[in-house]
Amino acid sequence: MKIPRRRCLQLTLAAAAPSAFPRFASALDYPTRPVRVIVPVAPGGGADIVARLTCQWLSERLGQQFIVENRPGGGTNIGTEVVVHASADGYMLLLVNLTHAINATLYEKLNYNFARDIAPIAGIVGVSNVVEIHPSVPANTLPEFIAYAKANPGKINMGSAGNGSSSHMAGELFKMMAGVNLVHVPYRGQGPAMTDLLGGQLQVIFATTPGTTEYVRIGKLHALAVTTSIRAEALPDVPTVADFVPGYESSQWYGLGTPKSTPTEIVDKLNYEINAALVDPGMKARFADLGGTLLPGSPADFSRRIAEEIEKWGKVVKFAAIKAD
Repeated sequence: MKIPRRRCLQLTLAAAAPSAFPRFASALDYPTRPVRVIVPVAPGGGADIVARLTCQWLSERLGQQFIVENRPGGGTNIGTEVVVHASADGYMLLLVNLTHAINATLYEKLNYNFARDIAPIAGIVGVSNVVEIHPSVPANTLPEFIAYAKANPGKINMGSAGNGSSSHMAGELFKMMAGVNLVHVPYRGQGPAMTDLLGGQLQVIFATTPGTTEYVRIGKLHALAVTTSIRAEALPDVPTVADFVPGYESSQWYGLGTPKSTPTEIVDKLNYEINAALVDPGMKARFADLGGTLLPGSPADFSRRIAEEIEKWGKVVKFAAIKAD
């Protein structure tokens, strides 16, 4: 029996509807169970602090637990791969930072393509890196530190949160522009590096403001300069590196991403809630205390930021011939 074309189309749409409707409904009901947020660095650093503040907010707003899960290693690549290969259902997210943009050119071969495989959700906050030294280093200003480093080439250990991290790249840019020779010592996250800086095994670090400013305030570390083009609100008396090294600028930023093909409704819902956090007086105060500059905007805005950073730091990686270990 030949079925009329119109009747055939009706049957096809009816068959498709049951599968399409639950997908849309699940996006509207999201989340119905706990959500894991992968932080691809060790606990204790800026990424970890920002992730926990954000997860607390999302948990309270959406009625399900957003759980921070630290997956350090491989310069953020281990944790990132976990998210890349996760189901695109919104139940595993990624704390995205500058390192992801740097890794796009730092590593010749990756098992993923960040721009292709991770969908940006929203930017959260941008922060300065701070040139912090151990009190044993005989310098009170950045020019004094530069002079000391030039007089002691290869004898000053510069810690970082790992190869390709913002602390590493800020330091490499400084070495290049200030003409100093510092020995890079990578760690699996800013937290472990800060522990060794406090213990005197390291002499300097270009650390992000979250998790480090308190050490400066109580005098355990000495802040010489911030890496952004303007002073940080959390450290208003600390000058910028550019005050002494013209043209220097580097900053870290954080946001959320999700596996590609995650339903747009889920991405938009998360974007809305993160932007709501950025106008909440309590959350704004907490981020300000970390020295952060808020990054409100759409998923497209965050995508553009990532693309711009990939281009900028790709030039630095190639110019300085930086290689991943």
